[in-house]
Amino acid sequence: MTSSFAPAFVAALMTATTALTPATAEAAEQPVRLLGEAIIPHKMDYEGTTVGGLSGIDRDPCTGEYVMISDDRSYQQPARFYTAAIDVDAAGVHGVDISGTHALRQPDGATYPSPTAKDGKAVDPEEIRVDPWNCQYWWSQEGNRPKDLASDEPLIQPSIQASTRHGGYLRSLPLPADYTITRDEQGPRRNLVLEAITFDRGGATLTSAVEGPLVQDGEEPTTEQGALTRVTTQSRSGEVLAQYAYPLDPLFAEADPTSPWSPDTGVPAILADPDEPGRYLVLERTYVPGAGFGVKIFTADVRGATDTRGTRSLATVGIQPMHKEPLVDLADLPLSTVDNVEGMTWGPDLPSGERTLVLVSDDNFAEEEVSQVIALAVG
Repeated sequence: MTSSFAPAFVAALMTATTALTPATAEAAEQPVRLLGEAIIPHKMDYEGTTVGGLSGIDRDPCTGEYVMISDDRSYQQPARFYTAAIDVDAAGVHGVDISGTHALRQPDGATYPSPTAKDGKAVDPEEIRVDPWNCQYWWSQEGNRPKDLASDEPLIQPSIQASTRHGGYLRSLPLPADYTITRDEQGPRRNLVLEAITFDRGGATLTSAVEGPLVQDGEEPTTEQGALTRVTTQSRSGEVLAQYAYPLDPLFAEADPTSPWSPDTGVPAILADPDEPGRYLVLERTYVPGAGFGVKIFTADVRGATDTRGTRSLATVGIQPMHKEPLVDLADLPLSTVDNVEGMTWGPDLPSGERTLVLVSDDNFAEEEVSQVIALAVG
């Protein structure tokens, strides 16, 4: 039996969940505590698509459900997103029931092709947000910086697009000039381009973050030092209102020197504080070969930070970055695993007055990783 016959019922049966007992008074005093988690079965079929690669999540105020974007670049099925009912309350996460899926569409209505087509039209979806004004969807994608700048590998620019609730193309947001991928030694690094986007509470502005430092802004983080990446606030029409430097943490461990992989760290999600303009939650996710994943969430504030609009290189001028404070290290929570967490959204408020924070991990469609939904209570 597959989910195409009874989507919500089958998804509920197939989803492994955990629920924690209510926190004690002492735990409730902590700024962040774990409510529970759910694991979506690996490569679960839903209406002929493979559920996985869930790299962004947002709660839909029009339905109370959630929307999650897959970072499948149309290798398995056309680039797409899912809607889901996630049952979260003070006692835990009680189910993740996939309720729908839609392909993302090009302006001509066609789905996006696989990168194997080499026609320069492929996309790398990473984040999705629900528009507070009309509950349509905005989504970001990283584009493609060729491994070899002299090769004929397609160079594809990142983008932020608005779509209908069924994935139809509406428009693209003009991006800052320094988000442009070029064939010289400047601009965003490969696979460290544009993931994180968030609306402010009123929906008048959209903030985005480059995942890692631009080439001209300095080296990537090491165990000895962090790095600076860029956070940009724009109007809905694309006007750049401000840009700031965000300080990435150093790597938490040295990489296994025998591994063929390199460390990967950056900002896959940013979330506006609904009560304090200019204040955000920032998710930093790191993979270190031999040491696994490290995921931390910080509060960050633009007050007092230098506006870096027009600053070509953050490495050559003195600037004041955004101020950040640690909120939670997922390694300190009693989770079954800390995996490749990339998505973050506010969930429903709790009777205690706390907010819920819902996270999702991208399993990369790999057996050794998981599609994990995590619910936290934030005081």
